[in-house]
Amino acid sequence: MFPHRTKEGIFQMLSGWGDDAFDFVRHQVPRIIGVLIIAFILTRLLKIASRHLAELSNREGLPSALRAQQLRTLSSVIYSVGVFVIMFLAALQILPLLGINMGPLLASAGIAGLAIGFGAQTLVRDFINGFFILVENQYDIGDTIKISSVQGKVEDMTLRRTVLRDDNGSVYTVPNGQISLVTNLTRDWAQLPMHISVAYGADSDQVIKLLTEVGEEVANDPSYAEMIVAKPEVPGIERISGNEVDYLLLVKTRPGSQYAVSRELRRRIKISFEKNHIEPGNPNRWYVVDAPKPS
Repeated sequence: MFPHRTKEGIFQMLSGWGDDAFDFVRHQVPRIIGVLIIAFILTRLLKIASRHLAELSNREGLPSALRAQQLRTLSSVIYSVGVFVIMFLAALQILPLLGINMGPLLASAGIAGLAIGFGAQTLVRDFINGFFILVENQYDIGDTIKISSVQGKVEDMTLRRTVLRDDNGSVYTVPNGQISLVTNLTRDWAQLPMHISVAYGADSDQVIKLLTEVGEEVANDPSYAEMIVAKPEVPGIERISGNEVDYLLLVKTRPGSQYAVSRELRRRIKISFEKNHIEPGNPNRWYVVDAPKPS
C-alpha cells in the first residue's frame, strides 16, 4: 500500500508540474518573448539614433574638433543610459511573469536609490545641466562667456564642469549645476561700436563721409577683410554735448577680432582727420567701446 501511494503521489506531482509548465509555456512565454522583442527594437532604434549623432560629429562645419569629440561622448552616454533604462523596464515586466515578487526588490531599490540620490544630488544636477549645455550648444571650446560674475575663455568642458581662463590667466572651474545664466560674448559675430568725438564746428556731412571711407578702406584691406563680416556703417550723430559731437561707427567682426580692427580704425581715423583738418571735440573724449554683442 505505501509504495503504491508513493508512486501515485509522485505521479500526481509530476502531472501537476507538467500542467504548470504547459500553462507557463502557453501564457507567460509569449508575453516574455513580446517584452524581449520590444526591448530589442527599442535598443536598435537607440543604437541608430546614437550612431547618427556620432556621424554628425564627423561632418564638416563643426566649430572645433573638441566639439566633435563632445558629440561622440554624448552619443555614447545617451546609448548607455538608454540601454540601461530599457533593460530595467523590461526586467520589471519579465520578473513578475516568472513568479518573482517585485515588491521587496522595488522597496529595497527605492531605499537605496533615495540614499544615493541625497548623497549625489549635486553630481546628478551637474551631469543633467551639462547634458543640456552640450545638446543646446550654449557655448563651445574657445568661446568667451560670462557665467554669473566669472568671465573668461572656455578651455575645457565636460558633462560635469566647465573650465574658464580670464584675461589675467586665472583658471576657474565651474560645476555645470551652478550655471543658470550664460552670456556668450563671441557667438557668430561681435559688434564693435566706436564713438568718435569731433568739434562742434566740423562739417557733419564731411565727418560722416570720412568715417565711411575709413571703414570701407579697412574692410577692403586684405589684412583685415577676413576679420570683418559686414560692411561698416556710420548711422550718424549719436550725441551732442557742449562744443563736441559724437559720431557712431558700427563694425561687425569675427569673434575676438574686434580689438585688432578697432586699433586699425582709430589709427586711420586719426590720419584722415589730420589730413582734412577735422578737430577732435576733446582729446579725452576720443574713445572706443569694445563691447562684443552676441547675435
